Amino acid sequence: MTAPFYLGLDFGTSGARAIAITGEGEISQTVSVNPLEQTPQGWREALWHLLAALNLEIRQNLQAIALNGTSGTVLLCDASGEAITEALLYNDDRGQTVLPMLRVLAPPQHLVQSATASLAKLLWFESQGLTQGANYFCHQADWLSGLLHGNFSLSDYHNALKLGYDVENLGYPSWLQQHPLFHLLPQVQTPGAGKQKILATVARRFGINPHCQICAGTTDSIAAFIASGAQEIGEAVTSLGSTLVLKLLGDRPIQDLAAGVYSHRFGHLWLVGGASNTGGAVLKHYFDDTQLQQLSATINPHQDSGLNYYPLLRPGDRFPINDPTLPPKLTPRPQDSRQFLQGLLEGIARIEAQGYQKLQALGSPPVSTVFTAGGGAKNPVWTQIRARYLRCPVLISPQPEAAYGSALLAQRGLPRA
Repeated sequence: MTAPFYLGLDFGTSGARAIAITGEGEISQTVSVNPLEQTPQGWREALWHLLAALNLEIRQNLQAIALNGTSGTVLLCDASGEAITEALLYNDDRGQTVLPMLRVLAPPQHLVQSATASLAKLLWFESQGLTQGANYFCHQADWLSGLLHGNFSLSDYHNALKLGYDVENLGYPSWLQQHPLFHLLPQVQTPGAGKQKILATVARRFGINPHCQICAGTTDSIAAFIASGAQEIGEAVTSLGSTLVLKLLGDRPIQDLAAGVYSHRFGHLWLVGGASNTGGAVLKHYFDDTQLQQLSATINPHQDSGLNYYPLLRPGDRFPINDPTLPPKLTPRPQDSRQFLQGLLEGIARIEAQGYQKLQALGSPPVSTVFTAGGGAKNPVWTQIRARYLRCPVLISPQPEAAYGSALLAQRGLPRA
């Protein structure tokens, strides 16, 4: 009997990736589309390409598929699931114009009180007259999953958080249920648990097992957390990409919009986190990849540079200091490029440590271990600098790809406490 396979699909900010795993979690095949055209048509073409590129044996024995997308990327579609608007991406802030409406609709300090929240984008669509004729308001992961199983009215509680879904009580709040656009909102399922059978037309087109199940999906950052293998209270994942994103596993939700902190339900546990504007984008502003590698190799990670930077490319941060006017601190700048780079690496590490201290001050458990995902995970000197500030083991995530986390979600759902 041929072994079963499970497929994870990741639609990120720059590319799309598929990873197929065995029942034991071993990677059988990886396929990528890069760059990714950030339009519904571009996503659909990438999805079909990824499925077609899988080995026939994998397709014929696929048991389940789970898909992640970028948090807060949304679109409107008609009764047949066809997009009737452009996609508004995760960082699209045209919702600024409807913030006064949000202040009236939602409670103060609610997570949706943000120009980039899914709900703000829905209200913006309405303000442009685009909700007329719409049947579904979909997140990226919802819509792509709908292409596979045919139901565009489903979402998951990770993607739905920024739409206003109450993840503590597992339902839409009354203030949202009473809104005239409520009929457009998706039914919300547990990530990995809600299952729909693959469309027969899709199964035939790609030679996929016709009994394959499409699971409720998740967001790209949570898929990366799942991929790390972290599942104990106190374990955390730092994503060192263009920005700095922290997620810490705890036993209770913490919401503090003023501090830039919010929580995702994670089975019976909670992922508490925040995101800073510091990160790899600052490093790449001053150094190319070769310089970063060569200069890092000459740094003594155990000896402090004596610099006290707060590395930002422009004023403003979200976490651990939530201040849109916070100025970057990048002076004094030494003539020695190695020392300047060390100061930047230490500055980002200091912000990371302050972030975890902030989470603990708000009620999260102390950090026991930090797994690292993203491009910054490849810098061993930076890892040692971070361990000096964090004062706990800092490990490289064994599986850094979000698509692997989605494959695990398809295979076994969310970890249980």
